[in-house]
Amino acid sequence: LVSHYLLDDGRLVVAHAGLKQEMQGRGSSRVRQFCLYGESTGETDEFGLPVRYNWAAEYRGPATVVYGHTPIPEPEWLNRTINIDSGCVFGGKLTALRYPEKELVHVPARRMYYETVKPLNPAGTAGASLEERPYNDLLDITDVTGKRVINTRVHHNVTVREDNAVAALEVMSRFAVDPRWLIYLPPTMAPSDTSKGGDFLEHPKETFSYFRHQGVPKVVCQEKHMGSRAVVVLCRDEPTAARRFGVAGSPAGVIYTRTGRAFFPDDEQQALVLERLRAAMDRAGLWKRLETDWICLDVEIMPWSAKAQELLRTQYAPTGASAGFALEAAVEALAEAAQRGGGSEELSSRFQARQRCAAAYVDAYRRYCWPVDSVSDFKIAPFHLLATEGRVHVDKDHAWHMEILAELCAADEALFKATPSHVIDVADSESEKRGIQWWESLTAAGGEGMVVKPLDWVVKGRRGLVQPALKCRGREYLRIIYGPEYTLPEHMERLRQRGLSAKRSLALREFSLGLEALHRFVDGEPLYRVHECVFGVLALESEPVDPRL
Repeated sequence: LVSHYLLDDGRLVVAHAGLKQEMQGRGSSRVRQFCLYGESTGETDEFGLPVRYNWAAEYRGPATVVYGHTPIPEPEWLNRTINIDSGCVFGGKLTALRYPEKELVHVPARRMYYETVKPLNPAGTAGASLEERPYNDLLDITDVTGKRVINTRVHHNVTVREDNAVAALEVMSRFAVDPRWLIYLPPTMAPSDTSKGGDFLEHPKETFSYFRHQGVPKVVCQEKHMGSRAVVVLCRDEPTAARRFGVAGSPAGVIYTRTGRAFFPDDEQQALVLERLRAAMDRAGLWKRLETDWICLDVEIMPWSAKAQELLRTQYAPTGASAGFALEAAVEALAEAAQRGGGSEELSSRFQARQRCAAAYVDAYRRYCWPVDSVSDFKIAPFHLLATEGRVHVDKDHAWHMEILAELCAADEALFKATPSHVIDVADSESEKRGIQWWESLTAAGGEGMVVKPLDWVVKGRRGLVQPALKCRGREYLRIIYGPEYTLPEHMERLRQRGLSAKRSLALREFSLGLEALHRFVDGEPLYRVHECVFGVLALESEPVDPRL
């Protein structure tokens, strides 16, 4: 008889007692011995039976391994392995695994055919508790250090360089939330093509042109909120958090930033937001409709000033104050010189223009600041329903996401804000014109701009994966990014030469890693497999890309 089977082009391994990765597909007496009996420590337990070495706890292979030999009360997945010997002969049950669905089917034993010296389910236990099976939650530094090549289902292989991994390890190990909650990190977003002329650096005309040339017929335009990006993972109750995430106790959820840090430094604030979101889910009837007991949302939390106080205090406010004071004095001095007949009209006009730029800069950042004394002072705008039990919602178009999330927001409008959006046909000039007019009205009212996405979540174009989103920011908002005087002609001409290829490459790679992490979590893969992708997104953030893009 063969020692083990390799099925589904090597993606499935079947062996009596299991098989390590390095032994799969090989033939030797050592391999046969392992397949038949596994590996023991050389010790015996209190029942006189060999103590088995838990090889599955350290398994990191890509193939699924199905095995038995050692009876257990309940089959459990561990690092892409599963022991389906549920002790039928000892009065347990007969278990089968449906593949590739990975569904388990059980038939209870009619009786105990043989009485074992070691009880199948010792008295007082009902299977392994979280504390008794730590290996599902085990993260090994070797899984994320060094150069990594990560296979994804939407963008092939993504390479993470060793030096980038080192920087991510510092953030993840010192500042991140409980890693069991970190099932996703959102990608960066590239801007639209640079406008070739006029007063704008970014304009919807170039954004729509990009998608049209990629063969995308329709896009969705969403208002871009000026806040801070966050991910919300929420469970319906504490038992769900313990069962699905391995995290016991309150508040059965978490809110974290796009680098994995806790969004709210105050645990009480986070708990209040999660409780209100849970209540909104109840009122909207979404737990039942989505057939889930947990959700993962991509959101924007406003005001921007809530997370940018240090930036405002050390960068924006000093720049605005010093520019205003200095330029006011310069303009007055030039005006006095002109009265004496010795001033330059051209120089005076130039400094007046700079003074107007500085005032516009202060007005721009102040629009996104307001005091926050309690949870009620926040506004949370969800724009992606990323995943629920058994589903990653990339098969739904963005219009579906907007409709579902609008219902959620309607259940608590005091805290949650629905994201306005419009579907635009980029092949229809009138439809495109309406999209441009909407952007102009948003930015004229002080808004940041809009995000333009293909109507379908994942789109392959003429040159591969299409950008999942492009941001098109307003003229005044960009003062916060490029500085008060960026609109002056000499600066605009220089900025029109900005390169976008590195940013767009980064956006595609992070997008594919984020979706891969969600798919792996939803599919029940071990934590280290999910974190390989999450860690990859964080590592890619260390790449030298212009942060203003």
